[in-house]
Amino acid sequence: MRDFKTVATIGLGYIGLPTAAILANNGLKVVGVDVNQNTVDAVNRGEVPFVEPDLAEFVEKAVKDGNLSASTETPKADAYIVAVPTPFNDDKTADLGYIEAAIRGIAPQLEGNELIILESTSPPKTTQHMADYLAEQRPDLDMDSMLIAHCPERVLPGRIMIELATNDRIVGGLTPAGAEAAKKLYSAFCTGEILLTDDVTAEMAKLVENSYRDVNIAFANELSVISDKLGINVWELIELANHHPRVNILQPGPGVGGHCIAVDPWFIVSALPEESQLIKQARMVNDAKPAWVIEQVEKALEESKSAKVAVLGLAFKANIDDLRESPSIAIAQKLATDLPETEFLIVEPHVEELPKQLSAFKNVEFADMNDAVKNADIVLLLVDHEKFAEIDKAALADKTVIDTRGFWDEKKNA
Repeated sequence: MRDFKTVATIGLGYIGLPTAAILANNGLKVVGVDVNQNTVDAVNRGEVPFVEPDLAEFVEKAVKDGNLSASTETPKADAYIVAVPTPFNDDKTADLGYIEAAIRGIAPQLEGNELIILESTSPPKTTQHMADYLAEQRPDLDMDSMLIAHCPERVLPGRIMIELATNDRIVGGLTPAGAEAAKKLYSAFCTGEILLTDDVTAEMAKLVENSYRDVNIAFANELSVISDKLGINVWELIELANHHPRVNILQPGPGVGGHCIAVDPWFIVSALPEESQLIKQARMVNDAKPAWVIEQVEKALEESKSAKVAVLGLAFKANIDDLRESPSIAIAQKLATDLPETEFLIVEPHVEELPKQLSAFKNVEFADMNDAVKNADIVLLLVDHEKFAEIDKAALADKTVIDTRGFWDEKKNA
């Protein structure tokens, strides 16, 4: 089996850049490829264009050592890691356009026997589709010589650099040789167990992991709605139920966001809609939760439509700047649209400006945390950022507080 001394990582986002950086810090020559010139320039300066703990140190060192560079052009390499977005279309099927674009960049550089790994979370048989698409681009290439595998990322934003190294990895090869080759490459940095399987099983494993969490979150979100109608504190209810040795209910929230849990279950549903009724229902429950949060705000505003509302948090989870598929943005956007007389003071400590979905609204202002709470009549907490713990509880005493995360709930935090 060939040695993998040079690697090209296609896509320098939340997965591609950390993967490129950790490979480069383990002695490989890595070129990160991205269509965004600003991202490429930032990486070449040794900088990180988004927030992720510890990543900046990895990138700075790798660039300084000469092992990491970035480009808008795909180079020749021994191995290619495709880590590009796989959003869904309006009908919830996967948009594979980014993967195909990556292959169009890779194809002219191939000589045979290179390793191509798809890391992007994908529907079943996407890795085979990628191989077939490559064959169309390079009919002269002996596809039997190519090493192709799927290795889904399994990391948690905020802990990516830790979990890249320590989490077990699933590697699914189009062939056994492809799986073994991918295992060899990941062994450069992964101390967890590397588990080999076929490509379709590996694709499904990632989808199943996130669908499992989605179903459990849906249960918690449904409990929160039921508890509200029964006059029960849902945080206390879950805390009590979780004292059972075989019960571990997750925490409810304003919905589900991010590039994984809010998206991946649809890939299973679109593949086999009749057989995935529970998964689909969980998605519908979680997608409906923002509307319930909006109802709570509207009820609080019944006496005064001109009240000010502090909206705390836009990211899809705590302590990161990732806004992808965030229910908080959808909630703020809907509120601003439906309540034009109400002023919304948006607080998100991990970004520097309002996202484009909100910047055009005249009744939306990007605000300082303490000023927003001080000036608001209603405080709507959507994300449990640690930064919000700095808010003086006394400042909330005369406010209407809608806490979708149980951040200030005394029974939850007892």
